[in-house]
Amino acid sequence: MHKAAAHFGGELVAGTWRLADPTGVVALTFPKPLPAGKVTLAFDYDAAFNDGPAGMFRVRVDDDWYSWTQFQSIDARAAFPGFDQPSFKTPFTITLRTPPGLMAVSNAPQVSKSTENGLDVHRFAPTLPLPTYLVAMMVGPFSAVESTVPPTQQRSRALPLRIISTRQNAGKLSFALEGSKEIVARLEDYFADAFPYPKLDQITSPVMPGAMENAGADLYRDALIVLDEDAPIPQQRRFGMVVSHELAHQWFGDLVTPAWWDDIWLNESFANWMGYRIGDAWRPELNIRSGALAEGFEAMETDALVAGRPIRQRIETNAQIDGAFDSITYGKGGHVIAMIAAYLGDERFRAGVRHYLAAHRHGNATSADFFAALAEAGGDPRIVEAMQSFTDQQGVPLLEFRRDGDEYIVTQHRYAPFGASPPEAHWDVPFCVRRGAERHCHLLTEKSVSIPAVGAGPLVPNAGGTGYYRFELAARDWDGLIEVADRLPGGEAQAVADSLAASLLAGRAGVSQLADLARKLVHHPDSYASDAASSAMAAMVSEGLVDSGGRRGWLRFRAKLYGPLIKEYGFDPRAGAYSGEDPERTQRRVQIVERLTGSSRGKKLVRKLGRAARDFLEGDQAALDPSWFGVAFDAFVSRRKNAEAADLLLEKALASEDPVFRPAALNAVSTSGMRPVARRLLYELDDRRLRASEKRGMLGGIMSSRATREIGYAWIRENLDELMSGNNGIFFSARLPRMFNRFCSVARADELAETFRPRMAGTPSELELERVIERVRNCGVLRDAHGQEISRGFEELG
Repeated sequence: MHKAAAHFGGELVAGTWRLADPTGVVALTFPKPLPAGKVTLAFDYDAAFNDGPAGMFRVRVDDDWYSWTQFQSIDARAAFPGFDQPSFKTPFTITLRTPPGLMAVSNAPQVSKSTENGLDVHRFAPTLPLPTYLVAMMVGPFSAVESTVPPTQQRSRALPLRIISTRQNAGKLSFALEGSKEIVARLEDYFADAFPYPKLDQITSPVMPGAMENAGADLYRDALIVLDEDAPIPQQRRFGMVVSHELAHQWFGDLVTPAWWDDIWLNESFANWMGYRIGDAWRPELNIRSGALAEGFEAMETDALVAGRPIRQRIETNAQIDGAFDSITYGKGGHVIAMIAAYLGDERFRAGVRHYLAAHRHGNATSADFFAALAEAGGDPRIVEAMQSFTDQQGVPLLEFRRDGDEYIVTQHRYAPFGASPPEAHWDVPFCVRRGAERHCHLLTEKSVSIPAVGAGPLVPNAGGTGYYRFELAARDWDGLIEVADRLPGGEAQAVADSLAASLLAGRAGVSQLADLARKLVHHPDSYASDAASSAMAAMVSEGLVDSGGRRGWLRFRAKLYGPLIKEYGFDPRAGAYSGEDPERTQRRVQIVERLTGSSRGKKLVRKLGRAARDFLEGDQAALDPSWFGVAFDAFVSRRKNAEAADLLLEKALASEDPVFRPAALNAVSTSGMRPVARRLLYELDDRRLRASEKRGMLGGIMSSRATREIGYAWIRENLDELMSGNNGIFFSARLPRMFNRFCSVARADELAETFRPRMAGTPSELELERVIERVRNCGVLRDAHGQEISRGFEELG
């Protein structure tokens, strides 16, 4: 900042400023009191572009420069002075001066373009009221496709729509154009309200870590919306979920904004739930909705720790804001929303959402406002206390079901992994159970409750899988549930796998039980459920809980588990070989091949994939379908097991701007497990084509491999200050400690605490570091106490 002044009543008063906080808070003072009433503050201000997705950042793509903004949460100050708090909503009038011939994009429609002093001047209409974090400014030689979203029952006029990307992606934008039209219309129907802004631009950047809901100008990572009808199933699923999520924010977050950062969870949790719901409605055959439950169960791993936070936490420092964008907000919060929606019923829940939006349109609101709207619409004031018991305290409820004659006694505890001693907690738990066709929902407000054992067949303690809780059963009830697991709906099957694996990690269930469940679920038609149990077992192996004998037993077991399936599904890596097939079957084949390539029966598959990758890299585009990029490039590098193969793949990646090929190839290089390659990537590679965000991603790949983990760990220690700088974007520094998650020892936990606590104190990384230390310690405690028993269980599987 070079100059600051106040204009009022025809008078100009110069001010002085000083930095009051290292996050960019400025104290502005004037030589005399400013009068009450309207005052205009004027600043002479400039700043450098960032290289990573924070503030105003730029990237070179094919020798062209592009610029985007990513202001959430408090990074608008990196582009212009302002009040970076969500309750300060005001209209913005944006003017952008650019080199001639470039496209400029902002939140509102462009109203004029002129030339002044050799620059193009783009003027935009005033926006509707926005907080600074939702302001957007993008400039570059973009390509765009445009159309309109046709009028709907809620909107009488067509909505202008563009998909905007860097020029090399010009031929792959139509899928997003048509998909966005359908998703907007479905959201308008759900909210019973027209799209809140006068136009919608969907813009991509190659370095965004995810997406951002700027009002009328959403921003995405390239691979999220640059695709076509033949894209891999996971990419299509991500499109449906993430676009639905970001567009839901246009109402829930943009139109109605949290009053303060402690309620940012409500923005993200609701949008996460809507992303899966609307995405699934857009393309039911993709089974997008099951991914919501998978994300929620994954969040329980974090929420079970003593170190943590509730969904809704007090935000008292700037460092705490970015730390709130974690799996608790997205995974747990979305699952809690799903639980409440299932308990209330869809119609009553939706009525509450509509009431909340109508009451606070273009304004701000709190969690209490949302809870009150749901309670009123649902006719059940108890729902407020139930939701607050999940949002205002951390932890995962554990419901213990014990058969007593013609009843079940349901008792709540706080789940804890082995060796952990979290404080007691109490929830008002909405839970639904099922036996056969009999499904009943209850609200557990006391320590225990008796429920009738109605219906026939094994008890399903989490009907639909929507409940945010784990459950424990007697051995006989576990056996009965495992026996029918392959016939359960996908959400219920996921819940069974999560609770059984959690029971093992708490020192109760055995490896043989989880293996029995894996044998059942491997035939499940839901691709999220089919590997839920075996993935939990694989995580125990990869995290170091199992010794070498156990790992060998695991590889033999996995080969026997998946080997027969490859004969059933077949395998042809060529492009389009399975075009038109049911998406779930296509995705299941990929999962089977991925798991077999690391087993004793996967050698032929690895050779076939390696040859297909070689042919593809030599120019035969038909040799390899993008669905196989990840596993095929891994095979290409691992089959040759030399640095030359990794160097070739690296060069091909850096020479490409393809949003699917490039990251898949870079990941294969970084996860190769070859120490010379890891050292070169971290210590020697100096290629301007490799973006800073990509190098961070490759660091994660190096840390994921047991063979190269210590190399990555040493590099992190040497470069920690640079890694924690704000230039890496909203999420990276807060999530940096997760790279240590695969360590498993008490000694390593102590080392992490001694080395990193002093350097991460008071930063967005602080809480995540404490979680990682606890997770590494818990793993070590369990391994020390039961490692031999668990390893023997794995060894005996083979």
